[in-house]
Amino acid sequence: MSNLRLSVAMGNYDRMRPIIDGRVPIQGVDPLVMLQEPEELFFRAFRNVDYDVCELSLSSFVVRTARGDCPYVGVPVFPSRFFRHTSIYIRTDRGIDKPEDLKGRRIGTPEYQLTACVWARALLADDYGVQPADITWVRGGIEEKGRVEKISMNLPADVMIEDIDPDTTLNELLAAGEIDGMVTPRAPSCFKRGAENVGRLFEDSEAAAREYFARTGIYPIMHLLGIRKALLEQHPWLAGNIVKAFEAAKDLAAADLVDIAAPKVMLPFLAEHLEALQAMMGEDIWPYGLEKNRAVLETFLRHHHAQGLSERLVSVEELFHPASLDSFRI
Repeated sequence: MSNLRLSVAMGNYDRMRPIIDGRVPIQGVDPLVMLQEPEELFFRAFRNVDYDVCELSLSSFVVRTARGDCPYVGVPVFPSRFFRHTSIYIRTDRGIDKPEDLKGRRIGTPEYQLTACVWARALLADDYGVQPADITWVRGGIEEKGRVEKISMNLPADVMIEDIDPDTTLNELLAAGEIDGMVTPRAPSCFKRGAENVGRLFEDSEAAAREYFARTGIYPIMHLLGIRKALLEQHPWLAGNIVKAFEAAKDLAAADLVDIAAPKVMLPFLAEHLEALQAMMGEDIWPYGLEKNRAVLETFLRHHHAQGLSERLVSVEELFHPASLDSFRI
């Protein structure tokens, strides 16, 4: 029996590279790998179901799962994680000295349902009492004009969203002082070039994230891996084989990090940095699997529903194909 020829679309990450370069095969699969940026991946996946296996926005996936019309089934492989204290930018000339000062402000967001924005709003709500309804959300492209929300939503009546003029961008509005800040997964170019009066809400975002992790144990998940539902109905063995391969790929990437004889990464003191992270987070700093990530996912699902993005509270088990959650033992 010949292997399945499947499209596999994802970002070019170290934990995926052994799949990309063929060092780790996916049993029963001949992958046609496509490397794309998240914006293209998610747009094509949810608009056109372009891929057989692909990296997906956790938020968009939950929106569609709650509705019962998601074309993909998840497996507990998480290509992207990030602490979102870095993702809240402000005008430093507006008297915004602490998170609570965001109340009553106009804050830019490229899409309201972006996973990064869900996590940023979650930490503002849980840690500082700043609720989504306390802010007017100004929606538009970060650097390119005409960006639209990928998925239609029915948000609570008290959530205020304004769409920007299609001839401008959030970056331009932030630089000009026409909005008070921005919540975005990508740093706006005005911040990167050191524009006057543009900074981060959390000046020492690493310290804030470390304190957050120490207190909550949450390392926020941004993306998961999905498999086309119709494909899994025909080949249910695929879910387990995908998880097995991507676990092995991650293990190879982790081994590369600790190779101090001939470092694979251009980062001095990487071994020392990794040791410090493992002391804080545990030996596996990037865990896959449901149980190791249950608390993180339950927190996300709770906030996703509370923010009006999922029309019902989705359970963690609903996200994943059952065959991807079991493993044999020797």
